[in-house]
Amino acid sequence: MIERRFRDQLYPSIEPYETGRLALDGIHTMYWEQSGHPGGLPVIFLHGGPGAGATSVHRRFFDPSTYRIIIYDQRGAGRSSPRGELTDNTTADLIADIEALREHLGIKQFLLFGGSWGSTLALAYAEAHPDRCLGLVIRGIFLGRPSEVDWFLYGLKTVFPEAWRNLVSVLPEQERGDILASFYRRLLDEDPKVHLPAARAWSRYEGACSTLHPSPETVAAFGEESMAYALARIETHYFTNGNFMSDNQLLDNLGAITHLPCTIIQGRYDMICPITTADELHRAWPGSEMIIVPDAGHSAMDSGVREALVTSTERLKHKFAG
Repeated sequence: MIERRFRDQLYPSIEPYETGRLALDGIHTMYWEQSGHPGGLPVIFLHGGPGAGATSVHRRFFDPSTYRIIIYDQRGAGRSSPRGELTDNTTADLIADIEALREHLGIKQFLLFGGSWGSTLALAYAEAHPDRCLGLVIRGIFLGRPSEVDWFLYGLKTVFPEAWRNLVSVLPEQERGDILASFYRRLLDEDPKVHLPAARAWSRYEGACSTLHPSPETVAAFGEESMAYALARIETHYFTNGNFMSDNQLLDNLGAITHLPCTIIQGRYDMICPITTADELHRAWPGSEMIIVPDAGHSAMDSGVREALVTSTERLKHKFAG
């Protein structure tokens, strides 16, 4: 049982003991950091989006006295550079980047921890390199399929009609039949007067639909240029290209990793990535654990999701670290 003092809250803020930048190729450079215990149980945090980037709060899901916490920004996101760069930015590239970072840091195996797109990438990496993985803690499951993207762009308006109207308000009426193509075209435009309004509308839409209760702070954070540009640009790039996977790739290849322990955490009222996807993954993965948070949405910061994530990392540290 998780200690009472950890219920419904994260670990205290900490600073990294090491940061660095890893050249991935002739274009991309990755920001990475390590915090917690240098000799502890390695865990890598995979942020969402794709394109959202990681922040200091993400260190706080893990006991710093036990975990060696590895956080990094994926290609084009956050503190990695160039920001918003789409060249050589595919799912296969992101998988290779995790391997490059693992080798750079001299880690044999680690736990994978990610939500939303982070869950997608965790599954994709694990299926490519199962021998490098100790297990997975994944939240707000997204399998990258066209039906899930279609829900985000069109189905979500049945629950958040006002947020959806704000999204499409930057598009002329005649361009709303293909929202993704219309946004992608604007986000590729080099003129900030064209791409910034589109980026902010896209990112704010995601922020507005992420939490169970309205959170103006979340919407404001998603609307800041530093996040909105990379998130919207990279996300539309991936969605336009089918997330660089075959339609059912992650479920089709699941047999490679079903021997690994996996905890799936899902908010009952997650509207970005509805619970049906998590349920499908759980049923396809014998031995996986599914934790449904009854009063939460998509965000890792929703109270019940936060508690479930910390509970899971507490349990795993005893399993693997003794």
